[in-house]
Amino acid sequence: MTDTAVPAPIPVPEVTPGTAGPPCGYARLRAEQPVVQAELPNGETAWLLSRYEDARAAFADPRLVRPLLSAWPPVEGDDAPPPCLPTFLEMRGEHHERVRRAVLPLFGRGRLEFMRPRIRAIAAELIDAMTAGSPDRTADLVAGYVEPLPLRVLCETIGLPHEDRDRYLPHTLTLLSAAGLAMDEILAALYALQDYASELITRKEEEEGEEGEAPQDGDYIRLLLAETRRPGSELVRDDVVSFVVTMLMAGYKTNMQHTGNALLTLLTHPDQLRRLRDEPAGTATAVDELLRHVPLMNAINILVAEQDLTLHGQRIRAGDAVVPVPASANRDPEAFTDPDRLDLTRTPNPHIAFGHGPHACTGAHLTRMQLAVVIQVLLEKLPGVELAEPAESLPWDETTPLRAPARLPVRW
Repeated sequence: MTDTAVPAPIPVPEVTPGTAGPPCGYARLRAEQPVVQAELPNGETAWLLSRYEDARAAFADPRLVRPLLSAWPPVEGDDAPPPCLPTFLEMRGEHHERVRRAVLPLFGRGRLEFMRPRIRAIAAELIDAMTAGSPDRTADLVAGYVEPLPLRVLCETIGLPHEDRDRYLPHTLTLLSAAGLAMDEILAALYALQDYASELITRKEEEEGEEGEAPQDGDYIRLLLAETRRPGSELVRDDVVSFVVTMLMAGYKTNMQHTGNALLTLLTHPDQLRRLRDEPAGTATAVDELLRHVPLMNAINILVAEQDLTLHGQRIRAGDAVVPVPASANRDPEAFTDPDRLDLTRTPNPHIAFGHGPHACTGAHLTRMQLAVVIQVLLEKLPGVELAEPAESLPWDETTPLRAPARLPVRW
């Protein structure tokens, strides 16, 4: 068998301005070039996987590993930067397994139930403040609701000080723009976040010594620190540092921007929004459809082949970058009936918005819970909510691959 000749790399399909995607170009790629080399925004070349089965399999393929953010693209020789601690997405093998065993139970459905009333209280407080400050019954949902809520939820879940946000958020946002940045900028942000996380852990250790209290739900950092001190524990202090960095990178901006997109999607489908308002028991099913229909990301899942492999006749060499694209996979007609249609009653719904396999998103249940509560509280408090401006005229934040409306003007 002869490998198919590799054509010149294509540009990564562009997202239509003023939308979250997925790019329309992926429909053609799914049909004609399901495995194709493309030039990424940073100038590197990678294999794009646009079909559902291929993307899902790639996330779980042990031959494809996530490189360290600080080590990709690779730099040879003396110019290679010193390594950073791996985030959970970058950990491998036994290290990843032992950390996952310690962390995953904290994010199970049952364990996270303590957060549901807290999220409802935060959401209600934000809606009340937004409506109290608006005598004309109009407001911007992004500024008043979508933007502040995910960070407060993250802080109350893991024990991150909200008052420190001006220290850690700028570095977090830098890393989420990494595809278009120079390596020295990425490294500076990574080192700064690690330093902040280590300092925060030291503060918590000192506070524990003074207070002598057992850690409680709502401070997962302290719970994990307590685990590091348990005889026979597999967890070490650096793993807790990595936990803080991982949660900041995965738990804030991604949730904020997906929530904004999800609410815009509901507001532009008023019939489905009204049905959800009248039948709130369907919210969980609706949330999974919003996770499928509204992309969490477009093409920023970098994997690297550790050995040669062939996929759809294309020879992928060891060291090649491979990019499964959930935004395309979740619109694959081979996996989903009428995939471009929003159906809030769709079931089953095996989307891969959270990835798949050993590195599937640890915080998936928290994200689902948060989005469900955001929708429920909004519809309870403002049952007649609707867009106050045409959707096509809204400004967009397109500074990272996590595109979202910069404003969501509504009236009620």
